[in-house]
Amino acid sequence: MRDTRESRLLLVLLVAVAFALITVDIRGGQESPVDGARQAAAAVFGPVENGVAAAVDPIGNAIGAVRDSGERHTRIAALEKENAELKAELGSDDRNRNRLRELDSMLKTAGAGQYGIKGAQVIAIGAAQGFSWTVTIDVGARDGIQRDMTVLNGSGLVGRITTVGPSTSTVLLANDPDFTVGTRMEKTDELGFATGQGDRPLLVQLLNGKAKVKTGDRLVTFGSRADKPFVPGVPVGEVVRVDPAGGGLTRNVYVRPYVGFTKLDIVGVVVQAPRSDPRDAVLPQKPKPAPTVTVTVTAKPPAEGEQPQGEKADQPLAGRAEKPAGDQAAQDQAAQDQQQPQNENPNDQGDATP
Repeated sequence: MRDTRESRLLLVLLVAVAFALITVDIRGGQESPVDGARQAAAAVFGPVENGVAAAVDPIGNAIGAVRDSGERHTRIAALEKENAELKAELGSDDRNRNRLRELDSMLKTAGAGQYGIKGAQVIAIGAAQGFSWTVTIDVGARDGIQRDMTVLNGSGLVGRITTVGPSTSTVLLANDPDFTVGTRMEKTDELGFATGQGDRPLLVQLLNGKAKVKTGDRLVTFGSRADKPFVPGVPVGEVVRVDPAGGGLTRNVYVRPYVGFTKLDIVGVVVQAPRSDPRDAVLPQKPKPAPTVTVTVTAKPPAEGEQPQGEKADQPLAGRAEKPAGDQAAQDQAAQDQQQPQNENPNDQGDATP
């Protein structure tokens, strides 16, 4: 198309219509008038996303194997291909082991809460509509998935189902600004509402403005009526900051979610709610504090004839006496007197008898 006035006006008109549809969709919420179009798009593009994910996944690490396949670099290309195959094999093993760990952790979480789940894999990040924090999973209406079902993984709450296609579904993540879930504090049972803030901690407004809360306190989902969109007891996160109590009706705390929303892979959709509220049973056990090591030093008794520790070396032994300094001086003077001649008299020298 040539750059003409008509083409520019058409482009401006299309952009205006797009923003108008986004605004109507956001304000409409669950009753959005474009929800039918969204479901139709999911039905059309869902199989394509599944096909692309299935085709790209096994060969993603082997793309570099065919870069240098020229005739003059046959040997180099063969070595690179072999190296790429080895890396792909090792990478596949590591990925499979990681997926097994995620699956095992998710099954333990579901077992602790008595949730009936349908396993799924994240096949796309972000949806075609809007600018939300969303992912696409590879299960849909054919698998019994319905709108407003809770999505979790081994760490805790992932989000809720917003759009369902025949073979895929869209999940609104818990860190999305349009996401809100009722929460309950561990032990104290203080209630609140958590709202997503993108890559920042969740903002939780506690209904009790004087609630006692501290860093490290943990929260779970409170649950919804008829368990939709949220079942109770799913771990949400732990408190990392508390705003000072200002005397208001509510109190704000900031919660670090347990789930890493940028590295989602294996998730589970809760298709059957628990018969009773699991309360805090799904929360992970807190690590036990390391035991304090106490060192006791015992003094060794001295051996027979050995000088005890701490006693001065010049201390006289028992039964030993020292002579006073004055007695020693008297003895020395007496010895000098005995050595002097008895007839020595200075007055008698020089006398003669006439």
